[in-house]
Amino acid sequence: MFGEFFTAEQIAILTQIIFIDLVLAGDNAIIIGMVASKFPVEQRKKVIFWGIGGAVILRIILTLLTAYLLQITGLRLIGGLLLLYIVYKLYVDVIKGSETEENVKVDNSSFLKAIWTVLLADFTMSLDNVLGVAGAAGDHYGLLVFGLVLSIILMATAATLISGWIKKYKWIAWVGLLAILIVAVELIYTDIKIIFF
Repeated sequence: MFGEFFTAEQIAILTQIIFIDLVLAGDNAIIIGMVASKFPVEQRKKVIFWGIGGAVILRIILTLLTAYLLQITGLRLIGGLLLLYIVYKLYVDVIKGSETEENVKVDNSSFLKAIWTVLLADFTMSLDNVLGVAGAAGDHYGLLVFGLVLSIILMATAATLISGWIKKYKWIAWVGLLAILIVAVELIYTDIKIIFF
């Protein structure tokens, strides 16, 4: 049945895209989930909504720029450094903040800061996802669009689950920080290797 709609090559590409999305969409979900966990339930939904909305726009823009972005040495290095800053901000806001303030009142300025943190993370972490999916899809633009839509759906679903879990189990926030730190180090190392070796 699949053979009628897809060639063997397209099925292989589709499988590759699904695996890339499953691995990389989790990074964005961790960021959105960690930031959202600091807010009351109603505001948490807004942070997730705007975070996903920002991810959609950013991924469309990044996809259009992918061919150009792939040629820029130093882009991953900048992304990795931005992620290190985000790891620090999340540690201060989510982990350290949760130890000292159990029922913190959130004003509009910290809500906007949370959205900004999510958008910044979306940019740096969507880059890997978009480059991975675009690289796998090649000239198959239908599959590229499918990959982007799938990554957004996975991210939205996982972010909602993760934000709830972090409220209950603090160790998840630590695991999340470690996962993001690893991504940041990998991004920095990849570019340093190209630039200096």
